[in-house]
Amino acid sequence: MLELIAIIVSLTAILAWFNHQFIHLPTTIGVMAIALALSWGMHGLAWLGLSAIENQAESLISRIDFNELLMDGMLSLLLFAGALHIDLDRLRHYRWSIGFLATLGVVISTLIIGSAAYALLGAFGFAVPWMYCLVFGALISPTDPIAVLGILRKANAPVDLELRIVGESLFNDGVAVVVFTLLLGAASGDEALTFMHAGKLFLQEAGGGILLGLAIGTLAYWLMRSIDEYRIEVLISLAVVLGGYSLALHLHISGPIAMVVAGLLVGNKARQSAMSDTTREHLDAFWELIDEILNTLLFVLIGLEVLLIPFELAHLWVGAGLVMTILVVRFTIIGGPVMLLRDQLGFRRGAVRILTWGGLRGGISVALALALPDGETRDVLLTVTYLIVLFSIFVQGLTIGRVVTRVLGGQKE
Repeated sequence: MLELIAIIVSLTAILAWFNHQFIHLPTTIGVMAIALALSWGMHGLAWLGLSAIENQAESLISRIDFNELLMDGMLSLLLFAGALHIDLDRLRHYRWSIGFLATLGVVISTLIIGSAAYALLGAFGFAVPWMYCLVFGALISPTDPIAVLGILRKANAPVDLELRIVGESLFNDGVAVVVFTLLLGAASGDEALTFMHAGKLFLQEAGGGILLGLAIGTLAYWLMRSIDEYRIEVLISLAVVLGGYSLALHLHISGPIAMVVAGLLVGNKARQSAMSDTTREHLDAFWELIDEILNTLLFVLIGLEVLLIPFELAHLWVGAGLVMTILVVRFTIIGGPVMLLRDQLGFRRGAVRILTWGGLRGGISVALALALPDGETRDVLLTVTYLIVLFSIFVQGLTIGRVVTRVLGGQKE
């Protein structure tokens, strides 16, 4: 395991340096692009009969459980780091629009995208059951907090729109995981699909995650307030994440939601009244560094995972059709309430276009797709998921700044 970590970290460092020196893309997108180019280059060599390098790379990547690494490891640190810098007072101001997008928005999107996937896959000869298409709808519907946090903050978006997109992305993955778990259980025949079961699962996952986040965030606040030693306070914040997420897994409640709530408490209440200026400075520097390093590592892994994903030309057409479907569905889900309740929800003109284009998909969708049972259905859905994520990160991620400038004239407020 140490050898594997050393290889991945070393490769990531080299790719990050190369991007900084020669390509000058945002770090996460740049390293992912280079990793993809390396993966496709190895595919090309294998096509020419030189398959030794590709075989060794595939053997290396296959040793990484991407789903476990992200969902049970990196995600907790990334979500806490993201929530740490969110202004809770501002977030409360947009709670209704964020709450709608993170809950009902995910459910509606799951149903529509899942049904569209069933039609498209069937049209191209892929016999994927409708329930598994709904599972796909659940895993592709949430905007990814990792992708959003890493890209949107560099896009010069107005604060209100940034908070809406980031706030939605921080909370909606918890809802999506509940929907995904429920639908996957029904699709595999393990659990019955009932409103009572869905409500119980949501209450357990989301409600339990909120309560745990409040508990560990309050504990961290109390501990930090009792001392003035930045080294220990930074260590406390790290313990909140690692210990709290591990506890959430054992209790079968939403670790992501717990981390977001704990991060909001530490980043607001503890920051304001339990930390000295020195502690704030060191805490921010520590978590910003953790965020940057893990984001870079994650995007390199996404780029390398293409080595293990089966691909057919028909997948490309299905993926293209679903990209358009996802954008139309998101535009409709956001645009409907805005047209009816623009003044009450406080949306500025042009917000719908920016929120639509800024709804990036990323590593969480890939991780959930990798959690599907082995078989042809998994291969098809994984490949289509991967294509959508590539479009989201490279096309939407690289152009969101220009969309903001064009729609709002580059004005921050």
